[in-house]
Amino acid sequence: MSLRTPPTLLRLSGESLLRDQASAIAALEYLPAELFPLLFIQAYHRRMQKPLKAMVQAWPFTVLPLGCLSQMSLNKLLKAVLDGLDVLLAQEVRARRWKLRVLDFRNTGAKFWRMWCGDSTQKCSRTEPVAVHGSSPNMQHPLAPLEVFLDLNFNERDGDEFLKYILQWAQQREGLLHLCCKAVRISEVPFQRVRRVLDGVQLDCIQEVEVNCAWDLPTLGTFALYLGQMSNLQRLSLSYIDVLAEEEDWEEEEDWDRKQQEEQRSFSQFLSQMLRLRHHLNMESPSFLRGRLDQMLRCLQTPLDKLCITNCQQLTHSDLTHLFQCPNLKQLKSLHLFGLSLADFSLEPLGALLEAVAPTLEDLGLDNCEMVDSQVEAILPVLSRCHQLRGFTISENNFSVDTVEKLLRHTARLSSLELELYPVPLEYYRIQGTVNEERLALLRAELTGILKELGQPRSIFLGTKYCHNSGKCKVYDVEFS
Repeated sequence: MSLRTPPTLLRLSGESLLRDQASAIAALEYLPAELFPLLFIQAYHRRMQKPLKAMVQAWPFTVLPLGCLSQMSLNKLLKAVLDGLDVLLAQEVRARRWKLRVLDFRNTGAKFWRMWCGDSTQKCSRTEPVAVHGSSPNMQHPLAPLEVFLDLNFNERDGDEFLKYILQWAQQREGLLHLCCKAVRISEVPFQRVRRVLDGVQLDCIQEVEVNCAWDLPTLGTFALYLGQMSNLQRLSLSYIDVLAEEEDWEEEEDWDRKQQEEQRSFSQFLSQMLRLRHHLNMESPSFLRGRLDQMLRCLQTPLDKLCITNCQQLTHSDLTHLFQCPNLKQLKSLHLFGLSLADFSLEPLGALLEAVAPTLEDLGLDNCEMVDSQVEAILPVLSRCHQLRGFTISENNFSVDTVEKLLRHTARLSSLELELYPVPLEYYRIQGTVNEERLALLRAELTGILKELGQPRSIFLGTKYCHNSGKCKVYDVEFS
């Protein structure tokens, strides 16, 4: 038998008030501000359009976060909210209690609703949006009494009806409100679908772009024309942009040459629009950058704060050298390289980069990069000088126990370090590739002794190989407190 938590007096009061909708609406003028959120949630769940419309007009807070409530769907409740806003916007003289300045359709607001309503909401993201409320400082738009925030999310599951409805609603009220789309996320949808929506938004509002599509370079080149208009772009993430496959059966050599020329023109067009990017660049499986990475890095006009490149075995040694010597990486706070092939590559250029960013670097990931013992010597000394480092992961590499111990000793005095992930040493695998648990238990005891010898409370983790290939990776903790 399960015991249910009894409803609070506040909740019971809200339910009682909503039994008579006319009385509830009349009472809003005298209702304390702290009662509004719960009453709003209750009216929403009971699908009461008239109380919702009235509460929007009397909303006593500057922000109304709706994203996690509407779940980006078009329904009568959403239209009731917008009708309430229309009543406000139509007023030539603002009502005394009109405090609403921001209508937020992003999947945020969990903190607001939890603070006032406990766990009455679901599916709110616990992460913060890409930026705080308020338009970008470089943007110019008429002073509007209301700002509307909306993320543009394109995927196979959801249609675009909601986005198109809000865009049309906002366009019809131009001058009365300002619509700001700060994030664009595209996942496996035709580009034409994205293009139709982007043509109707103010592109200099956009600060974050995430593309998770198997696009070819000509499609990326066309999309880049939109990127070039995003003057406040802070974060760009590209995944699975593809290039021509040499093994494909081309009927004519002229076709191959023509396609290659088209790809190069598209890549040049992409580069020409990358000039405005600042802060954060994330690329997954960027095979299109093979032999071209230096061109992309040279086109950046401002230093990056964060760089992440994952799953790109195709990068050449020349690409890697240009990467580590790039002047616009000298102020990095975060560097993550995962699934790159650093085998047979001298890590001295990487050591020089780490030396340059040692005063600023906070996160360093070098996982699954096919590194071996002899390469680590090039970065050991500089690791001990990265005093701002909070996260350091170097798992899924081919290290012996001696190298793991050296890494522990060279990071011992980094007082800000909170997360450390090292590989299970090679000596502790059986021939079949599985971990010898008995021997590993002895190693963990030895490493605990080393942590004790170093004299600082510390927790580290050891990760097995093949984590991301088989999904069977295991992590072991070692702690001295």
